[in-house]
Amino acid sequence: MTPRMKKPIKATKGSRNVFADLGLPHPEQELLKARLTLQIYRIIKERGLTQVEAGKILGIQQPHVSLLMRNRSGTFSVERLMDFLTALGQDVEITVRPTRKQHGAMFVVVE
Repeated sequence: MTPRMKKPIKATKGSRNVFADLGLPHPEQELLKARLTLQIYRIIKERGLTQVEAGKILGIQQPHVSLLMRNRSGTFSVERLMDFLTALGQDVEITVRPTRKQHGAMFVVVE
């Protein structure tokens, strides 16, 4: 290596869940919450809603909308996030089916 070249960076291929890769508790639930929160964010942005307007629709105060818009869904349950989506005029569908793996997985599909 020449003096200008830096050492190559070693990378490890992660799973499909960054929360599991970080070793956080309940990684599937955290990923689900993150995906639901992202969808809420997208809808609010697409509609051009202010945080106050979004709060009125969701039934929460503006500071809580601010947290959602910054992907800070930790204070909200999955059920509450799904309620927010229905308040925004979205259908939320939960599908349960057998898995071939030892443990099942949770997915959010956005149309």
